[in-house]
Amino acid sequence: MEVVTKIEFAALEPKLSPETLRVLEQQLGFSRATPVQVATIPLLCSFKDVAVDAATGSGKTLAFVVPVVEILRRLATPLRRNEVGAMIISPTRELASQIFGVAQKFVKTLENLTALLLVGGTDVTADLERVKEQGGNVLIGTPGRLHDIMERSTALEFRHLEARTSDLSSLDTITSLFIVSFQILILDEADRLLDMGFQRQVSAIIELLPKQRRTGLFSATQTQAVEELSKAGLRNPVRVEVRSEVKGASTTFKTPAGLNIEYLECEGEEKSSQLVNFLRENASRKTIVYFMTCASVDYWGTVLPRLKTLKDVPIVVLHGKMKQSVRVKALEKFTAMPAGVLFCTDVAARGLDIPGVDWIVQYDPPQDPNVFVHRVGRTARMGRAGDALVFLLPKEDAYAEFLRIRNVPIEKREKTEVPDIIPKLRAAAMKDRDVMEKGLKAFVSYFRAYKEHHCTFIFQWKQLELGKVAMSFGLLQLPSMPELKRGVLTSQHFTPVENIDVDSIPYREKAREKQRRKNLEKKPDTSRREERKALAPSKHQKDRPAKRTKKRSHRDREELEEINSDYRLLKKLKKGSISEKAYSKLMSLEGDV
Repeated sequence: MEVVTKIEFAALEPKLSPETLRVLEQQLGFSRATPVQVATIPLLCSFKDVAVDAATGSGKTLAFVVPVVEILRRLATPLRRNEVGAMIISPTRELASQIFGVAQKFVKTLENLTALLLVGGTDVTADLERVKEQGGNVLIGTPGRLHDIMERSTALEFRHLEARTSDLSSLDTITSLFIVSFQILILDEADRLLDMGFQRQVSAIIELLPKQRRTGLFSATQTQAVEELSKAGLRNPVRVEVRSEVKGASTTFKTPAGLNIEYLECEGEEKSSQLVNFLRENASRKTIVYFMTCASVDYWGTVLPRLKTLKDVPIVVLHGKMKQSVRVKALEKFTAMPAGVLFCTDVAARGLDIPGVDWIVQYDPPQDPNVFVHRVGRTARMGRAGDALVFLLPKEDAYAEFLRIRNVPIEKREKTEVPDIIPKLRAAAMKDRDVMEKGLKAFVSYFRAYKEHHCTFIFQWKQLELGKVAMSFGLLQLPSMPELKRGVLTSQHFTPVENIDVDSIPYREKAREKQRRKNLEKKPDTSRREERKALAPSKHQKDRPAKRTKKRSHRDREELEEINSDYRLLKKLKKGSISEKAYSKLMSLEGDV
């Protein structure tokens, strides 16, 4: 598949307006369309519903933003200030903000048309006041906030009542007529919307919108839940599927054609040293590093910048528990960097188009294997080249083969000897209590997240060599954990730091240490118990997964059964129980990507 076709935007039918073409060429630098844009823009502009399945980085955003603006531009009667003509729903605040930034360039070409960004993490009353004062013709945001605004605001109209008469001399002939102002709904990253538990809000929004509308559903992976949503929200949709092909290969892939993916197999205690060496060697590149938990991002984002080895490598952190304003600034900072590193969770795994990303590093493989494709899709976008690396423990090596049977091309990267940074991590923890505490919390959150892996046949937590992993985190001592107490797991290979009183380790921040000592002087025994309790695993740990609904649990079970079935077939093929032809037929590799 060519990333950009030879078809120009100006050649698409129905014809795009001169204003839209100018924005595409002069502001965005695009004259030719990608395959997903060629297939989708004419359909949406021709009153068709679409369900689009396309590889990440294929240009999906413009594939729906352009039709939204063109549809509103062609309305016979311009929208009034408070009439909503279009809505774009995105799973994350960052992606919604990015879509809003792209849409604004086009919206500004329409007189009196306004777009509003409505996302969580900000004061809803302020949004309600903004809606009341400004109105909004194009609403872009996250499901929770959009639904909240629709429920609580009376300022926005999706349809309005008009009086019509054929005989102006007689009031008896006056009839009431609902005029629908709303034209088009876009559901971006639909599978993620459902995975993140937004199904109730999305369904409620669809119920509140007029039935006479166009709907576009966009996703990089098609799941059963997405199929159900498609049936409920779309009318006779045209299905658009755009795949990535590598020249000379017989298989189509869900990853960009210019992307090279590798995996590095190393022992648990070697992971952090391998990561630091990688970041040092690629200091002049732009890299995103993914971790499973917010606590891990906080810890590694705190301790690694203190190493002399990485003193010239700027590191930015981003995760879902940061305040919205802080998240926006972090993303803007990394986007503006010519080179640097972003430590993040999956909050930055979907849809975000950060320019110039060279490397995607998955320090922790994602709990959901479907997320792997979205993570690596942050590089090699729109025809550019890019590289990706995932770290695997020796007992996780089957994950590479699992990815291959899912048509994700991946090769092994040779491991090299690197300097051991564990002593330096421990030294940082002994100098600053904040580092020590964050390290413990990150370790506990990592273990709890590991137990929630979907691919339980590969990521078996009872086989996790916890002592080695703890060494990699640079822990001074192991925290109190039920699994260790009961003997389910062993602390083998962990060497605690001897002759150290962890209670005496101070905070580097003087004001914080002063307050800690003040608390200890007032209630020494109680304060120490509270500190130890804070460092120990909490049953209310924030990184625990949210409770799942019965419907979602059923969907997860179905996905796990499918994953396990794929893996059993792979084992049969390896043993020679079935032929490659039979295996391909059962897996439907030739037609199912």
